[in-house]
Amino acid sequence: MFTGIVEELGEITAVETLDDACRFRLRGPAVTEGARHGDSIAVNGVCLTVVDHEGDEFTADVMAETLKRSSLGVLAVGSRVNLERPTAVGARLGGHIVQGHVDGTGEILERKPSEHWELVKISLPADLARYVVEKGSITVDGISLTVVDAGPDFFTVSLIPTTLALTTLGIKQPGDPVNLEVDVIAKYVERLLGTQGGTR
Repeated sequence: MFTGIVEELGEITAVETLDDACRFRLRGPAVTEGARHGDSIAVNGVCLTVVDHEGDEFTADVMAETLKRSSLGVLAVGSRVNLERPTAVGARLGGHIVQGHVDGTGEILERKPSEHWELVKISLPADLARYVVEKGSITVDGISLTVVDAGPDFFTVSLIPTTLALTTLGIKQPGDPVNLEVDVIAKYVERLLGTQGGTR
């Protein structure tokens, strides 16, 4: 489990394209410290498994399903990515419960800078809109954020200077894709209420 609090801004250093997958090599000094084969690291909000690591770099395989559901397929050598290790048991939950299982992708629609923060508008797939509510939580490229406004096909978030400086949302522009993970609790509630309603 992750919390959506990005530990560092990493970089893709190599991409190997396979028949039905690809292999990334990524640089991330903080997240590779103490890393072992089989560990999980979230890359732009996608939970990936460490295949190998050496120094401050690690490799991870990405299967076709993940490439289809996320924006990882557009990454290339030099792309910057948000990196986070799983939260330790007993640690503070600084963001919200994040699984690293991307529900879909959105697109940066608009950026409105202000003196101390920036409002970012992001497109929202129709099948995810029901899970996104004003002042609720959403994960964008692995970043735990609070929804400012929620529309039928978009939502907005306000970004503080720290988020702009330390994550990919500081450099992404209108037209760029982002990974979205909605609040898992909302999905479970919907499923439980649906099942309960169907048995009456």
